[in-house]
Amino acid sequence: MALMGASDPSSEAEASEEKPFLLRALQIALVVSLYWITSISMVFLNKYLLDSPSLQLNTPIFVTFYQCLVTTLLCKGLSTLAACCPGAVDFPTLRLDLRVARSILPLSVVFIGMITFNNLCLKYVGVAFYNVGRSLTTVFNVLLSYLLLKQTTSFYALLTCSIIIGGFWLGVDQEEAEGTLSWTGTLFGILASLCVSLNAIYTKKVLPAVDGSIWRLTFYNNVNACVLFLPLLLLLGELQALCHFAQLGSAHFWGMMTLGGLFGFAIGYVTGLQIKFTSPLTHNVSGTAKACAQTVLAVLYYEETKSFLWWTSNMMVLGGSSAYTWVRGWEMKKIQEDPSPKEDEKSSLGV
Repeated sequence: MALMGASDPSSEAEASEEKPFLLRALQIALVVSLYWITSISMVFLNKYLLDSPSLQLNTPIFVTFYQCLVTTLLCKGLSTLAACCPGAVDFPTLRLDLRVARSILPLSVVFIGMITFNNLCLKYVGVAFYNVGRSLTTVFNVLLSYLLLKQTTSFYALLTCSIIIGGFWLGVDQEEAEGTLSWTGTLFGILASLCVSLNAIYTKKVLPAVDGSIWRLTFYNNVNACVLFLPLLLLLGELQALCHFAQLGSAHFWGMMTLGGLFGFAIGYVTGLQIKFTSPLTHNVSGTAKACAQTVLAVLYYEETKSFLWWTSNMMVLGGSSAYTWVRGWEMKKIQEDPSPKEDEKSSLGV
């Protein structure tokens, strides 16, 4: 997913071994920090755009549409730059093929649901509860893997999922006890979690249609989303609401909207960067730690007071997610290290 200078993986590995430990540690720290800053900033900025009393913009679908439009234009711009300056920027050539766009359409519908429900959840719940509100992604991953792919899950992985579910319900209970619970926002959070899981499954199915390129998939997804959002904007009356918006001609408003789109595009890049410099397992752990920091920052920024059980619910969700990541990583490592039964049988039969 790197934008600059693609290189051979083996040469990258040799180069990383030659680098001093301090330099490699500094690189990893910078990449992880960049991921944290981008992700947390995007959440707080989207909260401002979706639910700021000073802005009073009640058009969540338009905000999401505009971010997709910015991502589409950035992808096309980088593709053009790569064609004009070969070697300076490593980015795939992007040409809109309607047949490919149609084949991507089922994923695009799920993608629209994912980003829309994410933003709607953030609109109706506080940033502090946002992580708990959409914490069931792991649970849906396990459930959908069984229902759609017929993949079973180990007892220990299921145990970590039960911890996440328990933390979610405790968080909902504590939000209700404090009088800050939004059932609408919680429902959108559950739907967002479901769509994130479906998005991961459908992505694997349609990647061959774009030659395995994540950037091409990003481009087609956002192009389809821009087209599909237009009738929704008309049906929901958001275009009419936008015409009566007091700050429609404000440079500050459009600057913040564009910045939100830039963060939405950048999160895909920095996610790939973090995985490249660390590992998928470390990326998941970093994401969990980032969610914890984001929750603490939100409580401090909005000057909220939370109960011990509220914090316990967050720790259960984060702890369960971390435990699931560790269990799955351990299981994958064990599968790679242990020889398959078929190989044992073949060796014993001398075949």
